[in-house]
Amino acid sequence: MSDARVRLGRRGEDLAVDTLIQRGYTLVERNWYCQSGEVDVVACRDEAWYFFEVRTRRGRRFGAPEDSVTEAKLQRMIDVARLYLAEHDLNVYQVDWRVGVVAVEMDRAGRLLRIEVYEHIW
Repeated sequence: MSDARVRLGRRGEDLAVDTLIQRGYTLVERNWYCQSGEVDVVACRDEAWYFFEVRTRRGRRFGAPEDSVTEAKLQRMIDVARLYLAEHDLNVYQVDWRVGVVAVEMDRAGRLLRIEVYEHIW
């Protein structure tokens, strides 16, 4: 992955975390990795756990950021969220948890155009 793409992704995650905190979420963890994949942002709000994928794009040449989450990606996100809960001694059937996406769109100059939080895509 190119340095520019890594910087864009990092900037998008920073903006996403700032937005989530402004909306009342408590940041629990960033970039949690396991064998099955990664969660960009783990957060809590109102006793619910949220597992967010952050998608950042410059422009719409390849569509909106949120449109890049495929069914396969969604399934991996669900699997990773379940693993996170299990590894943190949280029962998947007793804890309120959701998988979501934060879409970050910037212009070509890197200025923020919009941030959308989809807190329950599954």
